[in-house]
Amino acid sequence: MIDHVFISVGDIDRSIAFYTAALAPLGITTRVDYDGKDGPPGHPDLKGFGADGRIFFWLRHGVADGRAAHVGFVASSVAEVDAAYTAAIAAGATDNGPPSTRDYYDPRYYAASVLDPDGYSLEFTYKSWQH
Repeated sequence: MIDHVFISVGDIDRSIAFYTAALAPLGITTRVDYDGKDGPPGHPDLKGFGADGRIFFWLRHGVADGRAAHVGFVASSVAEVDAAYTAAIAAGATDNGPPSTRDYYDPRYYAASVLDPDGYSLEFTYKSWQH
């Protein structure tokens, strides 16, 4: 299981606004700011997102390379996938695969894909067998 992921973004304020809107339908609403000076030398400032007492998705200012990561977020229903996709598009994402069943993976795999403002590939995923 993954504990946390950092991605570098070109405009931290734009990305905070985007992820705040896009992740809210999934219940990922906790926000934490980490001051890098509190860590070891050279630690970046971080902007974190999480839920249920865990912060697991972090942004740091830097050179973004949208080709460098694909992040899949768990949804607890088809409706959450649809809502996250709609929120992400409204917040400035680019469509990369509208909500639908992904039969090529499994007939119970429902997902939607977008590209965030830095070009990172995001997927909102509901896999009924995992709930």
